[in-house]
Amino acid sequence: MIKQLGLLNRRRAYYVARMAVNGGLLAAGGVAFTVLGDSWWQMVTAVVFAGVFTQLAFIGHDAGHRQIFRTRRANDLAGHVHGCLTGISYGWWVGKHNRHHANPNHEDADPDIEIQALAFTAEQSRTKRGILRWMAKHQAFLFLPLLTLEGISLHVRSIQAVLRREVKAHRVESALLSAHVVGYLVVVLLVLSPFKAVVFIAVHQGLWGVYMGCAFAPNHKGMPILHAADKLDFLRKQVLTSRNIRGSRFVDFLLGGLNYQIEHHLFPSMPRPNLRHAQRLVQQFCTSRGVSYSQCGLFTSYAQVLRHLHAVGTPSRHPSVDRSAP
Repeated sequence: MIKQLGLLNRRRAYYVARMAVNGGLLAAGGVAFTVLGDSWWQMVTAVVFAGVFTQLAFIGHDAGHRQIFRTRRANDLAGHVHGCLTGISYGWWVGKHNRHHANPNHEDADPDIEIQALAFTAEQSRTKRGILRWMAKHQAFLFLPLLTLEGISLHVRSIQAVLRREVKAHRVESALLSAHVVGYLVVVLLVLSPFKAVVFIAVHQGLWGVYMGCAFAPNHKGMPILHAADKLDFLRKQVLTSRNIRGSRFVDFLLGGLNYQIEHHLFPSMPRPNLRHAQRLVQQFCTSRGVSYSQCGLFTSYAQVLRHLHAVGTPSRHPSVDRSAP
C-alpha cells in the first residue's frame, strides 16, 4: 500500500530546497557574526547557529537512511558534508543509529539507552555507583541540564570513534572533523575576545545539545523496554517502542520529521516529507490488527519522559523498593 501511493519515491527537489535554505541561513549567520564583531549581541547569533546546526544534523540523519538520493555514494557524500559542518562523525553516527533501528529500546542491544549519566531501566538504576547513582536518583530534574552537554558529547564520541578507527573511512572523517574543529575555533577566536568566545561556544553548543535532545528524546524514552526474552515481530518491535508527536507542519519542521517516529521506524528510507502522508495509513493498519499506536502532544511527550526517568530512579532513591521499569 505504501509503495502503491508512491511514498517511498525520492523527493530530491524537497531536499535540494531544504539544503539551500539551510545553507543560506548558515551563510547569513556567518555574515552577521562577522559584522557584529566582538559584541555581546553575538549570543543571539549563537542561538541562531544552534538552530541551524540541528537542521543540518536532520539532513545528515536523512542521508544516513538513504532518504535523499538513489545511490549510496550520493547519500554518503551529503552525510559527510553535513557531518563536517556540524562536527559529527557520519560513519560513527550511522553505525550507532542503525543498531538502534534494529533493536529499538532493547536493554541489551540499543545504544541509545546505554548512557552512563542516565538510567532507563530499574536494573540500570540499581547497578550504578557513586556520582552516577546520585545522578540516577535525580535524573528527572537533571535531564534538561544534561542535554546542554549533548553537543559536546557528540563531538567527543565522534573524535574517539575516528581515532580508534571504528569507522570505515577514518582518514576522510579525521580530515573532516579536524577541519571543523580548527575552522570553528579559529573563526570564533579571531572575531571574539577570549572570554566572549568561551561564552559564545557554551551558548551555541549547549543550546544545540538541548535542541537535539528535545528532538530525539520523545521518540522512545518512556516507551516499553524490550528484554532478551521478548520475541516480537518486526511490526510490533518497531511500533510498540515508538511514540509519535501530534502537531502542525511547524512541528514537522521543528522536529525534522522525527515526530513521525513510528512511520520512520517501519520505513526508514521513506523521505521525510512523505511521513505525514503515511501516518494515517499506518495508524489504521495497526488499529485493525490490535497493535497499540502511541501518539501525543509535544509537551505531553516530555512529561511522559520525565515521569519515566523519575520512576526508574526509584531503586536509587529507595533501595528497599524493587520496581521494574515499564
